[in-house]
Formats: sequence, structure tokens, C-alpha cells
Amino acid sequence: MTTASSAPEVRYHDTVVRQFSLMAVVWGVVGMLVGVFIAAQLAWPELNFGIPWLSYGRLRPLHTNAVIFAFGGCALFATSYWVVQRTSHVPLFAPKLAAFTFWGWQAVIVAAAISLPLGYTSGKEYAELEWPIDILITLVWVSYAIVFFGTIGVRKVRHIYVANWFYGAFILAVAILHLVNSAAIPAGWMKSYSAYAGVQDAMIQWWYGHNAVGFFLTAGFLGMMYYFIPKQAERPVYSYRLSIVHFWALIFTYMWAGPHHLHFTALPDWTQSVGMLFSLILLAPSWGGMINGIMTLSGAWHKLRDDPVLRFLIVSLSFYGMSTFEGPMMSIKTVNALSHYTDWTVGHVHSGALGWVGLISMGSLYYLIPRLYGQKKMYSVPAIELHFWIATLGIVLYIAAMWIAGVMQGLMWRAINPDGTLTYTFVESVKATYPFYVIRVLGGVLYLAGMLVMAWNTWMTVAGGRSVRMPVPMPAHA
Repeated sequence: MTTASSAPEVRYHDTVVRQFSLMAVVWGVVGMLVGVFIAAQLAWPELNFGIPWLSYGRLRPLHTNAVIFAFGGCALFATSYWVVQRTSHVPLFAPKLAAFTFWGWQAVIVAAAISLPLGYTSGKEYAELEWPIDILITLVWVSYAIVFFGTIGVRKVRHIYVANWFYGAFILAVAILHLVNSAAIPAGWMKSYSAYAGVQDAMIQWWYGHNAVGFFLTAGFLGMMYYFIPKQAERPVYSYRLSIVHFWALIFTYMWAGPHHLHFTALPDWTQSVGMLFSLILLAPSWGGMINGIMTLSGAWHKLRDDPVLRFLIVSLSFYGMSTFEGPMMSIKTVNALSHYTDWTVGHVHSGALGWVGLISMGSLYYLIPRLYGQKKMYSVPAIELHFWIATLGIVLYIAAMWIAGVMQGLMWRAINPDGTLTYTFVESVKATYPFYVIRVLGGVLYLAGMLVMAWNTWMTVAGGRSVRMPVPMPAHA
């Protein structure tokens, strides 16, 4: 009989987890700094200083790519590599390939940071990077899939924990989305034309664009939720059966929701209606997952008083629930007639990005970083507390300002006089929006300040710790 204590010791490969965790914090600061700068430009346009590569049109895609793919992407790589090893009881498959995913992904981010301000762009939302960078993304992503699914394949336990289902769906779906939407005909070293034309190009783009939200910014982060909330709360997930229903319902439904971005366009009306229908259905699995995560705290609600890391994780689910109610509501054509092209959409996106993606990532990183450096907790727990409150206040200011501005814009644009002429000019709506843009800047500054507090806390934790190599617990077997 071989026991766990007498089994040969195997060690986790956590160097790549450490690297991605630290760079998630770094890119979080960078991405949010650019976001605050362009928000300030909308309030005070002279802040572009007449410099083309500081213009809003060039820096805005830099901000979205930095926050989604640099900050969010590094957090996803770090947590998925941590989770898949510990739930499979084996070290990473092909650790050298895992190392390539880190350096390759950083190269993608740096290439984006250089090319986007210079004006090299495909013009596709969340897919602006030109074809040479797209090829590098593909190589990194294929390597990521080999490492992740290879680790699953050599696991020492029969069961595949649900977090890995979500990570796996995220990896496969993003691969398909990237390959199909980025299909292009090169017309120079940093210039290409989409393989699709007209309304077909728009349909493919928003199939990709909404599923970048659905799989990159939702499924992957639900993998975090299903691992780190039970770990931090020290409770089993509320309902494992619900988690499986949540998984299959979510990944089937999300794929079809993209056309709701194209209401009242040249897209066929039936396609718009299908997108609206699936968006409404999507509310059920989304809220099922939110309830499953929050109810994991059953019998342990008191922990929220003393544990700011758990507060990050649980409050992120509140924003997830709110965003996944708001999205289906905005997909209804009569509501969309008011919200389309307004800052209400910006408020919706950021309630999900800052509230859900940001907070769940921060909570997961606060769990990971001390453990990666041999510490029981972060250097300063009061600093985590401070980060939580200023970040939450920043989110509320941001999204409330954008909601009010958006509804106001929609009402002003559709207001007509008795003779059928428009009541307001577009410039009047811009002028009326100005105070809300200033409030948005304030909200962004608070959120950025929280990220800077996290960066300081991380620095102090790493400086006072040491890199650790953790043994794999080998299950007993005959």
C-alpha cells in the first residue's frame, strides 16, 4: 500500500503563475491609467496636445486591449495555471511551452502598445491588432491550449473540477473566435483587409465582439469564481449540480447573442430578433451562476466583515448579476432604441469590466500572490480594505454617471417638436453630458488609485517573501 506521505514528491510549476500574477498587476495600472487619460480627454479635449498618437481614437483601443487582454488575460493565465495543477494533482504539462505563453503574451501586449498609438489598426472592436500580431496571438493560444488540456489529460484524479470546464470553454471558444474574425488579406506589413464584406463583416465582428465578453470576460472569470470563492470562504461550492447546469446553459446560449449589437442596422430583422431572444434567455444561466457563487457563503456570511479578499470576490458577483440583468434588458429592441449609441452602453460595459472582471481578478490575485511567495497573507490587510472601498466607490460614480448621461442623451436625441423637427441639436446633448464626463473621470481616478494601492501592497509582499515550490499532494492508491 503506497500512501500520500510515501509517494514520490512532485512539484508544481509556479514560476509562470508568479510571472503572470505580477504582470497582471502591472498591466492593470497601465491600462487603467490610459483609461483615466482618455476619459479626461472627453471632458477636456485639449489634453491630446495636438499629438496624433495621443488622440482619443488611437488611445481608446489601447485602453481596451490593455485592460481586457493584458490585465484580464494575465489574470486568466495565472489563475488557470494555478487551478489546473491543484485540481489535477499534477504539475503543468510542457512547462517550457507554458513559459513561452508568458513571454509570447507579453510580446503581444508590447506590440499592441506600440502599434495602436501609431495608428495601425484593423478597425475591429476588441480585434484591432494587425495580422502579424494576430499570428503571434494564435501561436501563444495554441500553446496555452496544449499546456492546459495536456495537464488535464495527465491528471491523477478522475474528476475534472467545474472551474476547469469554464477555463477550457474559454480557451476553445476564444481560439475559434480569433481565427474566424481575424481572417484577413494582408496588403502590407501592417495593413490588411477583412475576409468579409459589408453586413457579413459586421455580423462576424459582433459574433466575435460579444463572445469576447461572453468567453474571455465571463467564462474564464467564472472559472476563477468557482475555485477562489470556495477556497477563500473555506466552504464547498453551494450546488455542484447547478454549476454544471450553469456551464452548459451559458456556453450554448452566449454564442448566439451577438446580433443585439446590430439592432436597427442593415442586418436582417430576423437575425436581430434571434440575438435579442438568446440575450433574454441568457439571464437564467447567468443568474444561476451568480446565485451559486454567493450562496457558497451560506453559514459563513460573518466572514465578509473581516475578510476584504472575500469581499472583493462576492461583490464582484453582485456586479456580475447586475450586468447580466442589464445586458438582456438593453437587447430588447424598444429599450435599445433609447440606449443605442449612448453612454448607457458605456456604463453597462464598465459595470461588468470594473465591477465583475476587475474585482474578481483582484480578489483572486490577493489570494494567489502571498501563497506564491511563501506568505500567509498580503503585506497589508488594511491596504486591501482601502483598495476595496475606493474601487467600489469609483465604480459606482463611473457607472451612475454614464447611466444618467446615456438615458439623457437617448431622450434628447429622440425629442421632436410638434412640427416634426428635432428639439435639440447634437451639440446641445454633448454640452449637457459634460458634468457626467467629469464625474466619470473622478470615478476612474478612484479606481486607478485602488490599483496603485494594490501594486504597492504586491511589491511589499514580494519583497518580504520568497519564491516557493509547492509539492503536489499525491492521492493514496493501492
